[in-house]
Parts: sequence; C-alpha cells; structure tokens
Amino acid sequence: MELEKLTALQLGEKIKQRQVSVLDGVKTVFEQIEKQDSEVHAYLDTYREEAYKRAEEVQKGIEDGTYTSPLAGVPIAIKDNICINGKKTTCASKILENFVPQYNAEVIDRLEKAGLVIIGKTNMDEFAMGSTTETSAYGITRNPWNLEHVPGGSSGGSCAAVAAGETYLALGSDTGGSIRQPSSYCGVTGIKPTYGTVSRYGLVAYASSLDQIGPVGKDVSDCAALLEIIAGHDTKDSTSMKREDLQFSKELTGDIKGMKFGIPEEYLAEGLDPEVKASFMGVLDTLKELGAEVEFFSIKTMEYMIPAYYIIASAEASSNLERFDGVKYGFRAAEYEGLHDMYKKTRTAGFGEEVKRRIMLGSFVLSSGYYDAYYLKALRTKALIKKEFDQAFGKYDVLLAPASPFTAPKIGESLKDPLAMYLGDIYTVAVNLCGLPGITVPCGKDSKGLPIGIQMIGDCFMEKKILRAAHAYETSRGSFAVPGEGGTR
Repeated sequence: MELEKLTALQLGEKIKQRQVSVLDGVKTVFEQIEKQDSEVHAYLDTYREEAYKRAEEVQKGIEDGTYTSPLAGVPIAIKDNICINGKKTTCASKILENFVPQYNAEVIDRLEKAGLVIIGKTNMDEFAMGSTTETSAYGITRNPWNLEHVPGGSSGGSCAAVAAGETYLALGSDTGGSIRQPSSYCGVTGIKPTYGTVSRYGLVAYASSLDQIGPVGKDVSDCAALLEIIAGHDTKDSTSMKREDLQFSKELTGDIKGMKFGIPEEYLAEGLDPEVKASFMGVLDTLKELGAEVEFFSIKTMEYMIPAYYIIASAEASSNLERFDGVKYGFRAAEYEGLHDMYKKTRTAGFGEEVKRRIMLGSFVLSSGYYDAYYLKALRTKALIKKEFDQAFGKYDVLLAPASPFTAPKIGESLKDPLAMYLGDIYTVAVNLCGLPGITVPCGKDSKGLPIGIQMIGDCFMEKKILRAAHAYETSRGSFAVPGEGGTR
C-alpha cells in the first residue's frame, strides 16, 4: 500500500479501521523526507523521536475513544512562525535563531487535542516577507514539481512539503496571499479563512490586521476537516470571532447549481500569463457545466490594492518587529559600544534584506509629515476596496480570480526585482485587506509542467460557499496529482 498517495482523511479512516497504524503514517512521512528533503528543503526542523512517541500515544487514544477526529493520527507540519512549546521558532530569521517559546500557539493546542502528530517546522520567507521562500536565512526551498523553480511564499515550505508527500497536512499563515499563492505554485489546496476565525495567539506577527493562519492539504476535504479543528473563538486573541457555523465538511455536497460566480474583468487584463488565462477560462466552462452562473463585472480599485497593502503591511511590520532588538531573546551582535550601537549592529546583522526594506518603508510611512499622506490614505483606500467587494457580494456568491499572474518563477528571478515580486500579489492582497476568506485549488499545468491554481473568494464568514464551490470543481476535475517527471516523486 502506497500510504504517501493517500489524502489525510483517507489515512485517518484507515487508521480508524485498523488497516494501518498511526506509526505507519508517521514512518511513511519520514521516509519521504529522507528520500527528498535534502533537495526540496521544505523543513527547517523535524521531530522524529517525539513524533514516534506521540504516534504510540495517539494510537492508544484512538483505540480507547479519546481521539475521535477524522484526522486523528495524521501527520502535520507547522510553518516556523507558529510557536510550539520547547521547540525553536525562528521565522526563518537569524535574529530568532535561538528563540525557544515556552508556550503553544492556540492552534497547536487544538491539533494536539484532536490527536494529530506534529512532524516538524517548515521553511518560509523571513518573517513571512516574500513570495518565493528565498528570503529565508536558512536556505531556499525548491518546488517539488521542478527543483529549479520556487515553491512560492511565504508558506512555501508548508506547500512544498504537502506536494512532495513529506506530510499529509500543514499549517501556513496568509498576510497577502502567503497560503494561496504557494498552493497554486505547488499544485496543492490552501485556505485563508475569514480574519478572526482562527486564533493568532502564538503566531509571530508580521502585519497584525492582515495575518491569518490557515490549512494546506492535498484536497478541499482535507482542508475543510483541518479548518474545523483549528477554527473557533479564543479569549487570548482580542481579534478572535465567536462563530457557530464551523461545520465546514457538511457543505461538500458537489452541488453548485444556481450559484453565482463573479469575475472582475481587471483580473484578466494585461500582465496575466496566456497559459494561466487559458486554464482559468477552462474553469469557467466547468462551472457552467455544473449549473453555476458565471458573469464578468468591474472592480475600479484594483490599481490601488498593491500600494495600499504594502503601505499598511510594512507600517505594521515596522511596529511589530521593533521588539527584536537583541535585549531579551534571539540574536545579539558580538561587539558593540553602548545600547544604541547594540541595537543597530544586532538588527543590521540579524535581519535580511527584504525585512530591512519593509521595516524602512513602514517607518517612513509612519513618520511625522508622511503619516497622513501615506498611512492614513492607505487606510481610507482599504475602506474603499472593502466597499467595492461588499457591493460585489450583494450580487455574487463567490468571486473567481487567478491565484498568481504566472506559474512558479525560476529560483533567483524574483529577487532581482522586488517591485515585480510585489506586483505578483495583485490577485491575493485584497482578500487580506478586506478580511475575506479565499481558497486556491489546482486547475491545470503550463507547458513546462508547473501547476496552475484558481482562487475562489467568499464574503466574510462564507467559507462554506467557497469550500462547496471548490469541492464541486475539484470533484469534476479529478483526483489530486503529484509531482512526476522533473519533480521529486
């Protein structure tokens, strides 16, 4: 039995039926990691001994009825900006190279309560700032479909691990597309939930008003099941929402007859790769065949989305990252003269180029004389963008967009031109600015064999609609594909 080809729910069912053990699934994952992670580099750290011990505990818990979740016993990987008690959490940055939190993030407690087995920490762009997982201080992650290409970012390690069979599930974080874009590049499924649906307690902040933890899996059903586990109100997070409608898996009926899908015309304009566009148009045809209504409309604020996002995100980042100064924890420069010199040398050596760039941009837009001209204007623009999306959802159930204007670039290409890298987020940032839920599902491959993903966007708290639509499309498209020739599997 090729266990690595099973989905998370399929593995969970086989464990429940006692056809395989929890340990079998965990061993399968570590075999895949041994076989290929030296090339892919999806992980920064793995917990083999702890995972084997945990597998035995969970096995007993399943047998005695302690763990009843459909995902009990399933291995999961965690992005390295989510705290695990007693385990290094570096955010892929030198400045946190030795930071070991003494508490769990809320999502980790929920995973453990449900009986999942944590395999290790995945690589990411430093402090989640990047779109390629090339800004990590600990080396780049490669795309399992083609090792010369990036996996996307900033949750590239999580998405690459799922695509390569090095885990069944993963958690990522999404600030401007950091789950949805790498899911597209790696040919997996990823969800960014409505802001406030999943607790941010224990997530190292990049931009607090935009960050959201979400699931990455092989298909929509896996992601829905994982979202049910991690979603819910948390008193430790002041932005956490009280919601009653968290039974997402029940919505996966396959029926989308009569659902209305809206496509912003501007999303198909100049800059979209012809192969990505062709694949996108094929999705529209499939949705029509399934009985859905598809219609184009216009979003006038599109040109302001990237500027508003990068001003707000960088402003919040400059504030959030000022705590990393070498005083209480993390890296500290070896030689310095006085407190201010220690700050300067620690931050100069501890932060990478992309992080420094965003801290400087954020500090600038928050500075006296520029606060009104940039930061407040960006906040007003954000409100206008939200208003346009509200109007669109008055008419449509789900909005459709490409997840990225192109497929995964070659390693080294994006970092040559940071502005071009920022513009690559054009289809994803509005979801975070407006606090909306979004999901990426695979919808094809380009001529180089690289995956293409489509993004489905819902109104606030309407995860069920996008999950229903994504599952119906996925079911008609066929099963989850894995990297073949040119990949690592």
